[in-house]
Parts: sequence; C-alpha cells; structure tokens
Amino acid sequence: MIRFENVGLRYGMETEVLRDVSFHIPERSFQFLTGPSGAGKTSLLRLLFMSLRPTRGSITIFGHETSTLARHELPILRRRIGVVFQDFRLLDHMTTYENVALPLRVRGKDESSFRNDVVDLLKWVGLGDKLHALPPVLSGGEKQRVAIARALIDQPEVLLADEPTGNVDPHMARRLLRLFLELNRSGTAVVVATHDLGLMEQIDARRMILNDAQLDIYA
Repeated sequence: MIRFENVGLRYGMETEVLRDVSFHIPERSFQFLTGPSGAGKTSLLRLLFMSLRPTRGSITIFGHETSTLARHELPILRRRIGVVFQDFRLLDHMTTYENVALPLRVRGKDESSFRNDVVDLLKWVGLGDKLHALPPVLSGGEKQRVAIARALIDQPEVLLADEPTGNVDPHMARRLLRLFLELNRSGTAVVVATHDLGLMEQIDARRMILNDAQLDIYA
C-alpha cells in the first residue's frame, strides 16, 4: 500500500530531518510511530499525506510514485487517507456535526445516508451533546475528538493520527484506541504517532521508532 525507499528530507539548507528511511505499510496493518520530540514524526506523516515531497528517495502510495504526480492528482489520492492533525484544522464557522460530515458532503453523498453515522460516531467519542457547538467554544480535547471523528467518518484506506490522545484523559485515550482498532479490523491501515508508552503497551502492534533522523522498526 505504501513504500518508502531510501527517503531523505531536509528543509532548505539545514541538516536532513529524515535520512535513508525505508519501510512499507501493508494493507490492514497497525503501527505506532514514536521517537523523541523533534525526531521527525510529523514530517514523516506529512510525507505520507503527500503534503511534502522528499528531498531524495522514492515514495509509492497506492501504486503511484508521488514525485511524478501532477498537483491536480494529489487531492484524489488524499481522499483515501484520513488524517488527525495536532492543530485540528476545524472550520470555525461550522458546527461539530458539520465539520465531521464535511468529507462526505464533499464526495456528494446524500445527507440522509450518513446523518445517523455522524451522530453515532460523535456519541462514541463523547460529543453527543455537542452536535451544534462551534469549535471556538470547545475545549482542546473536544476539538481533538471532533478531528478524529472527521478523519474516521468515511472509513479511509489509511489513517494517519498525529498524537491523537494528547489532549484527552486516559479513559478517553483507551476508548479512542479501541475505535482505531475497530477501524483497523474493518480494513484500514493505521499509523498512530505518539509519545504515550502506556498507550502503545495496550496492544501488540509494530513500532516504528525515529531517532537521529533514521527509522528502526520492531515487530
């Protein structure tokens, strides 16, 4: 599904933040991405989402070499990927329900076909009473859960989650992990970037550890 071969990334003339990174993400797999702050986890996720291109090396996603893709082809592939960003990227003029429903509306789906799914998912993440709330009145943890629900609602082929439990309590973190596992069991490949060792110890999953710009993988 996704393959990196000898990928390097640098910003401007600075030292490479990723160096000779090679790995593959199979279909239906689950992996944690971890490492110290500044190790390059967010940069790696941005390469996976095709919002960055590597300085060198090869990245193949869904059978496409990303360096050869035209700009207009990128959004089509990105629709197959769900992303939870650390900065949430919610639209402040839209309600919680509207933010989560947005990917489905963009695809042209009929409201009646997904309304119950959106409501049920928001209830699952503890926001059933916040359907009509706007992002500015939500807490950081609530915004994070809205962002997670938006990323999951269309059952993407790949989920990229950048510190998805960083603003929630341990009980909600375990609940969200179960949600990711259910999505994985239904066929989605999951990559969770996290510093939370306790979270990683809850399930037996591959660990991808970034350190000093390079990647080690432990099954």
